[in-house]
Amino acid sequence: MENRTEVEEFILLGLTNDRKLQHILFTPFLLLYMACLLGNGTILTIVIAEPRLQTPMYFFLGNLSCLDICYSTVIVPKMLSGFLTEQKVISFMGCMTQLHFFYFLGSSEAMLLSVMAYDRYVAICNPLRYTIIMSKWACIRLAGAAWGASFLYALIQAVMTSQLWFCGPNHIQHFVCDIKPLLKLACSSTALNLIVLNVVVGCTCLASFLGTFLSYFYIISFLFDKFKTWQSRWKAFSTCVSHLTVVTLYLIPPITNYVLPSSGDSSRREMIITVLYTVVTPVLNPLIYTLRNEDVKSSVRRLLSKKLLPGRT
Repeated sequence: MENRTEVEEFILLGLTNDRKLQHILFTPFLLLYMACLLGNGTILTIVIAEPRLQTPMYFFLGNLSCLDICYSTVIVPKMLSGFLTEQKVISFMGCMTQLHFFYFLGSSEAMLLSVMAYDRYVAICNPLRYTIIMSKWACIRLAGAAWGASFLYALIQAVMTSQLWFCGPNHIQHFVCDIKPLLKLACSSTALNLIVLNVVVGCTCLASFLGTFLSYFYIISFLFDKFKTWQSRWKAFSTCVSHLTVVTLYLIPPITNYVLPSSGDSSRREMIITVLYTVVTPVLNPLIYTLRNEDVKSSVRRLLSKKLLPGRT
């Protein structure tokens, strides 16, 4: 039998090899991570604690905040430790675990955004039956389907990647155990892995994009038919602006990374794009929803007043 050496650990090369720049980057990335935890944690808390926000839209917003917290936590702490240490080592099993949760949480968020677009479609185009269509159990099933399908897809990717033969080198040109840089290190055939990656990621992004596009197409058609003035149309559509902004910020970067063909040396570009949707977007989501939403802002003020001035109602 052939004597084969196996890689037992990987080294994440990170965003840069410059030690001075790594120490500089530590502070802004730490602040971004803390802002993500604070912003999304606040939204999650008020959605759970505030009776007025016990509606389908805020149920899905709470799910989105939970996903953002978990998504950043899977990636950023390891990145921060890499900024401060010489050897950015991650075990083989740790790498496969990170890869699984990276794709599980990312795919869940993409699917959840499509579900949220459908929720806005029902709320605007069929308001009289909204509470019937988007019942408590319907919302739980929709969110559960997004989480469950993504978990299964990510598990398939992680298992398939773990079955590859890695004989060295073990330096990953990334700050996270992503599939594309990992496949470049494999010593066995990766043809099937690439096919599954392109097909499933393409289908996930396309399904999420089409679901969102169709929902907003019907919303806009309904508004033009129902309302005669631009002011009335905009007032009805304004409830969708926050969600549409988040969809744009979240879906376009992964499509650029995974669906469009890569150039010869695209690792640097792909890392920067990954930073956008794994570190920056989770910080922006709470700001986008809070700044345009009076219900969330008033609930935050009420929550703060209860904590700071507990004697007042």
